[in-house]
Amino acid sequence: MLMDGKVVLVTGSGRGIGRAIALEAAREGAKVVVNDLGGSVSGEDEGTTPADDVVKEIVAAGGEAIANGDSVSDWDGAHRMVQAGVDAFGRIDSIVNVAGILRDGMFHKMSEENFDAVINVHLKGTFNVARAAVDHFKEQGSGSMVHFSSTSGLVGAIGQANYSAAKMGIVGLSRSIALEGARYGVRSNIVSPFAWTRMIESIPISSDEQAKAMQEMKDTQQPEHISPMVVCLLSDAASKVSGQVFAVRGTEVMLLSQPRPIAIMANAGGWTPQQLADRAIPAFSKNLIEPDTSGSYFSWPTL
Repeated sequence: MLMDGKVVLVTGSGRGIGRAIALEAAREGAKVVVNDLGGSVSGEDEGTTPADDVVKEIVAAGGEAIANGDSVSDWDGAHRMVQAGVDAFGRIDSIVNVAGILRDGMFHKMSEENFDAVINVHLKGTFNVARAAVDHFKEQGSGSMVHFSSTSGLVGAIGQANYSAAKMGIVGLSRSIALEGARYGVRSNIVSPFAWTRMIESIPISSDEQAKAMQEMKDTQQPEHISPMVVCLLSDAASKVSGQVFAVRGTEVMLLSQPRPIAIMANAGGWTPQQLADRAIPAFSKNLIEPDTSGSYFSWPTL
């Protein structure tokens, strides 16, 4: 089994994609810290304990797991959830940052509170958990991280400026962790998932076309499609893979490009604004990327 003897912390793993990853990791032999605050899609406390239910599933199948209810947005809470794995199982080998919330709204109407709340869970939460784990990884000379981005960040999305900013920020964070961690055997990768979850279900439907697309996602793109790729990236089988961005869409797995120069103009004497307008902008125009939504890029049906 790919994760035999490994200890994995999965945040937000009481439901949806996180739950699927926790169960997959356990099936592959991992001991799992199932973290979930039990909150609503927008982050409010619902008084539920979904992490306990996932632990029961893992144990009933013959695996080992513990539950943790700390918030990823809290520095001390992130350290407690990592330490819980060390205390229970003697070490921590991998983390998966899935936990997230949505507080959607048009940018010109977005409140500071809703922007900060989403940044604190997604971006700051990813930092908190990764930072709590990395000292353990350095000490043992190994460790793997998978963080979650989204096409909302990679491509952009209407009504999700807070979520988009957080998800693109996670890509930069992961890249830096990968660069710095290489000397210590620490790997960091990104997965951008397409899957029907309660977060997707909460998005208002405004057209028949959108309703059709949402139904297709519900029929063909499930959390269980995401978990094999994540567990593979966590395992030693992917020991040479770090700093990458992957997407999973139904039965499709994709390696995504990262920003690199695609067109260059030089002027020996430097540029004036007018010269740039006259020469550089027209030259670049054929390479400009239209500000489309992800549906323009992923327009084909999944199997």
